[in-house]
Amino acid sequence: MTHRDTLLVEEGEILGHQAHPGEQFILRLKAPRIAQRARAGSFVHIECHPLLPMRRPLSIMRAEPAAGWIELLYRAFGAGTRLLSAHGAGTRLSLIGPIGRPFAPHPERPRALLLGGGVGIPPMIFLAEEMRRRGGYSPLVLMGSEVPFPFTTRPSQILVSGIPEGTIAAMPLMDDWGIPSRLSSLQGYPGCFHGYVTDLARRWLAALTPAQRGEVEIFACGPHPMLEAAARLARDYALPCQVSLEEFMACAVGGCAGCTVRILTADGPAMKRVCVDGPVFDAATVVF
Repeated sequence: MTHRDTLLVEEGEILGHQAHPGEQFILRLKAPRIAQRARAGSFVHIECHPLLPMRRPLSIMRAEPAAGWIELLYRAFGAGTRLLSAHGAGTRLSLIGPIGRPFAPHPERPRALLLGGGVGIPPMIFLAEEMRRRGGYSPLVLMGSEVPFPFTTRPSQILVSGIPEGTIAAMPLMDDWGIPSRLSSLQGYPGCFHGYVTDLARRWLAALTPAQRGEVEIFACGPHPMLEAAARLARDYALPCQVSLEEFMACAVGGCAGCTVRILTADGPAMKRVCVDGPVFDAATVVF
């Protein structure tokens, strides 16, 4: 069994709950103990409503230990998340977390390529912020979505070599942090690359010199087809790649084994639990 730290059970208080197009919501919760221990790639198992016994796993998008809050981005697409979306400021909800193995960037590869698709965007925002705080990394954040992005896009003020002309839409928060970002979609949103986020990543990688590519490490979170494409991209360029898998789960603490995936290990293929053995895995070991 994978070793993990003791999980926290904390009652979080809603500080803000913003609705965005596409039934997307950004939820800020006062949860100081979880905020202290959260890492990019970890998630919480949140109570959606006191009358609904099954919790929902949601990736942590940001954590501010000094202020004691965490932020979650989610889509309301089922009974639980729809109940969650109805709560306002002051509501208190039970949280278990932070859960899971986080991303582990390698400092010898400072040119980090962060790929987020849909509700897989939150861990990339968290990872970018972690890299900014640590220093020594030069991340590029590429995000894709087929529903409107949960923020107002704006033309980036940061130039990025290798990005197709006209692909200028960015996440304002990233620009404010001094981190370059670009957006992709098949929906024709202004300033976005027309295609998949992995297609945009391939264009950028192709424009690098061999020495520059030797400094790249890929990190990705999103739907399975996107992660498979990210793993293929990493394989084509012989790059290390860490992926955060998204699976339905019941207990989220390793007991039910309902979120298992097939992983290649030194002893052969094995079934691993996304909640505690992951959610972050080496992309080369995942059997998609």
